[in-house]
Amino acid sequence: GRWQEWRVYWKYGWLALLITGLYSGNTGLFVFAITHTSVANTVVILSSSCFFAALFSWLILRETLAWHTWAAILAALAGLWFIFAADFSSNGRLGDLFALATAASLGLSLTLMRRFSRLPVVPVIALGSLGIALVALPFAQPLGLPPDRYPWLLIMGLAQMPTALVCLLLATRYLPAPEVSLFLLIETVLGPLWVWFVLGETVATRTLIGGGAILTAITTHAYCSLRNQRAASLAP
Repeated sequence: GRWQEWRVYWKYGWLALLITGLYSGNTGLFVFAITHTSVANTVVILSSSCFFAALFSWLILRETLAWHTWAAILAALAGLWFIFAADFSSNGRLGDLFALATAASLGLSLTLMRRFSRLPVVPVIALGSLGIALVALPFAQPLGLPPDRYPWLLIMGLAQMPTALVCLLLATRYLPAPEVSLFLLIETVLGPLWVWFVLGETVATRTLIGGGAILTAITTHAYCSLRNQRAASLAP
């Protein structure tokens, strides 16, 4: 049950608090990045979490990546670059540094979650979210939004984001951290499509082309991984 998860969480001691702190740091650093540099800069720099995850996986876990994983990462990053190349800004170097720190923190947290795969993810997300909320509270503007926005905020904060984060951290039990961070790039593709579907906003041609490249890279990578697993299972 849930109480058992909390007991297991506290048994990890400072390691549990470290990973929880990294999760809180990811959220705070992302907010600083997005407010101090352009969205394009933030998204592209954040995609380097794949490389940080690969680096930390090698340093901590001694895991190496297959060639098709590196190919998928490079192809996906090329698609991401194509989407945002026209929107890059030379201003906001501080925000760029925050985005780079976010990418490094994310890569490290995913690697540690893979290393300590028995660490329950719900307490990590719950305490991490509470921690960053308390830090941000002095800077918040209570009731600063129209009343009709709060139900959507509750849905996002209590259902959508926690569910996504639980799935993200659970994925590290089954996939190497760099592959998990690679799948995060799908969000860049689906985001504009959801905006088009719900709000009717036009999707730019470069978004469709770059998004197609990202999805192709990730789909091909998944196919190669499944093929290799099947071949390994059939080997004598």
